[in-house]
Amino acid sequence: MITAAQMRAARALLGIDQQTLAERAGVSLPTIQRMEASEGDVRGVVDTLMKVVGAFDAAGIELISESTPSIGKGRGVRLKERAAAKTAIPSPGLVRKKRGLLRTSD
Repeated sequence: MITAAQMRAARALLGIDQQTLAERAGVSLPTIQRMEASEGDVRGVVDTLMKVVGAFDAAGIELISESTPSIGKGRGVRLKERAAAKTAIPSPGLVRKKRGLLRTSD
């Protein structure tokens, strides 16, 4: 449904803190803190999850599930698949030269 990373990212887009999200969703601050501290998908009471998702929706945030196309207009961001992301970012200690790779730090 929603991951802890999505919650943190959505709050960052809105520029709100956990307390503000809790107030908008009608849940307690410790509930939001617990949700954001979880690994992967947020687990909890379905009603509570729906309140948080509804608060994001009311604020204009579109939560995009894995492998789901966005229905909104405009630009957005999404994490690449892990395998693709690993190959897209060069190692920090390497610089590409004409004749191969040169180590810049040891």
